[in-house]
Amino acid sequence: MNKINVNVALVRLLQFVVFVVFTFIVMTYFGALLLIPLDLILIIIKILGAVGLNGILATAIAVPAVGYLGLVVYQTPGLVKLLIDTGLDLVNTGKGRIEAFNTIADQLKGKVAAKA
Repeated sequence: MNKINVNVALVRLLQFVVFVVFTFIVMTYFGALLLIPLDLILIIIKILGAVGLNGILATAIAVPAVGYLGLVVYQTPGLVKLLIDTGLDLVNTGKGRIEAFNTIADQLKGKVAAKA
């Protein structure tokens, strides 16, 4: 195995690491968008429970309250689009970085073909 093949393998390994990192970041971002309202419900239930309300009654109050906050966020002009576009920008940035590794690997493979 010559040095150029080792370099190509190293580029592919780093490309995979970048792919995994960006996949984790995108999944974390969109997961947070889903989990924040659920966490808010849990926090409100715990606060109402500390005040002395029953868990079922606290849930009956917390779910509509968070639903209303979600409606306010949804009705805010451009906010939902901004949140989604931010996640899609992360996806596009990751895709661009991964394609940059392909260019480097192709250049290294070109050196292999030139020497053969």
